[in-house]
Amino acid sequence: MFSWLTRLVSSCLRPVRRYARMNKDIENDFDVSSKSEDGLVWFKDLEKHSCGEFSFAVVQANEVIEDHSQVETGSDSVFVGVYDGHGGPDASRFVNDHLFNHLIRIAKENDSISEDIIKNAVTATEDGFMTLVRRSFGIKPLIAAMGSCCLVGVIWKGTLYIANLGDSRAVIGSTGRSNKIVAKQLTKEHNACKADVRKELRSLHPEDSQIVVMKHGTWRIKGIIQVSRSIGDAYLKRPEFSFDPSFPKFHLSDPIRRPVLSAEPSICSRVLQPNDKFVIFASDGLWEHLTNQEAAEIVHSNPRIGIARRLLLTALNEAARKREMRYKDLLKVEKGIRRFFHDDITVVVIFIDHELQKQNVNVPEISIKGFIDTVGPSKFSSFQEME
Repeated sequence: MFSWLTRLVSSCLRPVRRYARMNKDIENDFDVSSKSEDGLVWFKDLEKHSCGEFSFAVVQANEVIEDHSQVETGSDSVFVGVYDGHGGPDASRFVNDHLFNHLIRIAKENDSISEDIIKNAVTATEDGFMTLVRRSFGIKPLIAAMGSCCLVGVIWKGTLYIANLGDSRAVIGSTGRSNKIVAKQLTKEHNACKADVRKELRSLHPEDSQIVVMKHGTWRIKGIIQVSRSIGDAYLKRPEFSFDPSFPKFHLSDPIRRPVLSAEPSICSRVLQPNDKFVIFASDGLWEHLTNQEAAEIVHSNPRIGIARRLLLTALNEAARKREMRYKDLLKVEKGIRRFFHDDITVVVIFIDHELQKQNVNVPEISIKGFIDTVGPSKFSSFQEME
């Protein structure tokens, strides 16, 4: 009899339905915004997973979107990935295409899912992108300045695993006294605006007085970047990818002798309890405009259908208000210019229905990838119950 991991890998060989592509001119299963809505918003209002439902929404701000993301569901698990790129889309697209596959491969080799296995999948993805940078640097040097935050969530056999590099955030909503919702942040943010991150960087680089500096009113590592952990950003990790003065935005006056950024994820796990109701996964663009508690209360007090889109639109309304605009005025602003008002934003809300965990629920295997720029059948692997 095949084990669950053998079935998991063999399922890679059969094509499944692709739910989203970046080009909205191609017919796809993302709900297309009506004329009265934001043409830069894509969403999937509600789908099922093995122990509940999920809602998914994305808004584009940059000329070329740098957020990539995915939701993969199987008969006994769900995988969420939110990859917030910077410097260009290549790194986040690479993570979107490879991290989940690495996780499947390493899980098969170890016959398990664990914090270490997820960490090893992240490391394999980092190594793969660095290999791509090395091969491409001669003809496309700016790939060395491309990087991506990486937020991963896996629910498997009643346990939630979270891995994070950068400043995306996962927040769990749990009911407390009087059935009020309580928000708890599950991720640590690796951003130089945090005092503990600056302290960590200074302790790791005591010889470098410029490891973190204030520039344009923001703390930045080497005066360039805010996040201290990422996939990619090769020029801040390996001296051979340093830029010469012809690239002033990324040029370092003193070449690095050792990495100033890390690809080491922060990882935690949590056995889900009956009062844990949902988890919000989102890139930092959402959290610039909503607090953890505000987001949790919106999810708790509104219908599930369209809830990720509701969070997204609440953030966009707040972004417009901060610029003394109305949201309908923001709709007239084109991509690229929209980046001056808000970031690319990805939101995934995973609802947890504990009663379903005890049932043999027939859930379709689904692969939803936001903003994929290739055409053709996708390959999908699902987690299965261990036998």
